[in-house]
Amino acid sequence: MSNPLNHGHITGRLAKDPKVFNNDDGSKKVLFTIMVDRNYKNGAGEREADAVPVEAFVSARIEGVGPYGNIHRGDLVQVAYALRMDRYMKNGGTVYDLKVKSEDIAFLESRSVTQTRLSNRAKAAEAQTKASEAEAPAATVEESPVADEQLPFGTPKPQPADVS
Repeated sequence: MSNPLNHGHITGRLAKDPKVFNNDDGSKKVLFTIMVDRNYKNGAGEREADAVPVEAFVSARIEGVGPYGNIHRGDLVQVAYALRMDRYMKNGGTVYDLKVKSEDIAFLESRSVTQTRLSNRAKAAEAQTKASEAEAPAATVEESPVADEQLPFGTPKPQPADVS
């Protein structure tokens, strides 16, 4: 760490699963958001939280996405970060974009807790899929309101043969 005053730690839960982007040189950029509780309660006695977007860079020599491949929505983590100011031109003006760059990540829950959470998410998604399949009946050609119409781009829809 070259400048210890430009570093800090964020502790919170992931708002959603990380997104991974591959770079041309084989490296990867990982984007994720951490929900961070504030140190105080508001006038209604509720503790508010902030969504902090975080970027991580994974070198091409590291297989996969390193430790960022093991984090998922809901996981409690602590991220060591450094602040970076990106500058670029847009519409003739200079844009300054302050980034929270992850330098390290610590898992604050045991693997069994995170695996249980993932298992519960998979079961809930499976149950939701089954429920939506049960609610949506399969449409047949006779029930279709466009049975006598043509498909887009003028391709005629096949009609049943007349058996007279």
